[in-house]
Amino acid sequence: MNLPEELKYTKDHEWVRLENGIATIGITEFAQRELGDIVYVEVETVGETIEAGEVFGTVEAVKTVSDLFMPLEGEIIEFNEELESSPELVNDSPYGDGWMIKVKISTDLPEDLLSAEEYAELIGA
Repeated sequence: MNLPEELKYTKDHEWVRLENGIATIGITEFAQRELGDIVYVEVETVGETIEAGEVFGTVEAVKTVSDLFMPLEGEIIEFNEELESSPELVNDSPYGDGWMIKVKISTDLPEDLLSAEEYAELIGA
């Protein structure tokens, strides 16, 4: 399973890449495999400041809908609009073109984010 070392992970299967105070967030390869074929990603919270642990959107697969949980506090400044017409990017490239949101963070990264090694242990990889 692909778990890039430079990312941080949550127990809810989101990943975080931090660059210059902006966090890019998506779901992990493990999460997209568990969900199956992604058919729709909904994020209606652009422009809002969301607390860590709150729902920022949903991802719909063929058989289920799953909430997306904010891994850190911050203002959602961008949604990956490519996902509107090509939600399968989440399946094809979960750590690349399948990213979901960009967030201007308001605090330091939470200490409960996991390293790639810790996340691998969590999912039994």
